[in-house]
Amino acid sequence: MQADFNSVIVNIIMDNIKIGVVGVGRLGAIHAKIYKDIPGVTLTAICDKNEAQLEKISRELQVAGFKDYRQLFDKVEAVSIATPTQSHFTIAWQFLKNKIHVLVEKPITATLKEADKLTSLARKNKVILQVGHVERFNAAFSCTRKIITQPRFIECHRLSSFPNRSLDVGVVLDIMIHDIDIVLGLMEQPIKKIEAVGVNVLTPFEDIANARITFANGCIANLTASRVSDEVIRKIRIFQEDTYISLDYKQVKALLYRKKGSSIIKEELPIDNDEPPLQKELSSFVQCIQKNQPPLVSGETAKKALEVALRIQNKIWKKRIL
Repeated sequence: MQADFNSVIVNIIMDNIKIGVVGVGRLGAIHAKIYKDIPGVTLTAICDKNEAQLEKISRELQVAGFKDYRQLFDKVEAVSIATPTQSHFTIAWQFLKNKIHVLVEKPITATLKEADKLTSLARKNKVILQVGHVERFNAAFSCTRKIITQPRFIECHRLSSFPNRSLDVGVVLDIMIHDIDIVLGLMEQPIKKIEAVGVNVLTPFEDIANARITFANGCIANLTASRVSDEVIRKIRIFQEDTYISLDYKQVKALLYRKKGSSIIKEELPIDNDEPPLQKELSSFVQCIQKNQPPLVSGETAKKALEVALRIQNKIWKKRIL
């Protein structure tokens, strides 16, 4: 009986997906810690150029650490990439080329051509390419998705203090892209016009930005992002006929206002907030691999958000950077 039990355990371990994490800074370290606790997963390796950080996380999680990501090719079946944006393409390309499933943090790449190449390679090699637009997994958004039908006006505010990270890109690609992705997912309408302004304060890139997107059906989305604020705000408000929906991503709270006769009824929606969004995102990545199903945020979907983000940056800086 004991032998049979041991055999089952061995089979389970053998069937576990071997996953690695490239880039174990603040966010990548969280990826690694989450993978340690996901059933059906074995965290087999991590990688980072920062030797002190690599050693710290490797020791903490009792997992092998490497300075060169290419050393992971024969050790993993899937990988999370949480490195600076400019390196996303090169690293993701090499893993996809080796037929390894990839979850790359947003934005997918720095350019549209790079995004196209990654999606084509993933399709050719029949592997999963998922992009880390984590707000898609926020419980506040999930609980209202069916209520949001025909938005007429969308307002997004995403403000944070100076991060001392992700400073190789401006605030549009750093944090506004989260709201761009959500808005595009809600609308599924052609964009008629984009207007944008932004200024740099602490970096050579825009640190505060505002964009106004007009869709073909007349809906307008107004997006504001800042990484030089003294408070953290992550909110979206959606207005449609007889209904106003207010979502707070940070507090994981959703309020619904409905017109009833001549009155407005306020309702706080019940939210199933049993898991943090990032944990849901990584669990979804694992499930996509296990079941061979497309991810919620594919390379193609992420490319659409990147394209709008780059158009906004073009408007801000008055030059072509696509």
